[in-house]
Amino acid sequence: MQNTEPFREKLLQLKKEMLEKMQAINADIKHEGMSADWEEQATERENDEVLESLGNASQQELAQINQALERIKDGEYFTCSQCGADIPASRLELLPYTNLCVECAEANEKQRKNNA
Repeated sequence: MQNTEPFREKLLQLKKEMLEKMQAINADIKHEGMSADWEEQATERENDEVLESLGNASQQELAQINQALERIKDGEYFTCSQCGADIPASRLELLPYTNLCVECAEANEKQRKNNA
């Protein structure tokens, strides 16, 4: 059985960074410390859509990180959730929250592009 501790530590660090990022995005969306100048406020509000998009992406990534931590706990971290094949450690080093082997990830991406 492969050692999951380095991956768990990396995921916990990513989770911490993601939570900090989401906190900053939420503060920006709430316009904490917003300028008293109406023109500057208008400019600040124009960024809300971009911030919401970043927040949504961050929430999705956080969910993937939490799922990866659960897979470590369940002893399924190195197993593709789609086909059951092994996920290479080198892939997990690059994308520690992935739950798919390369073949399944490529097949899903191809299918997604065909459906678009």
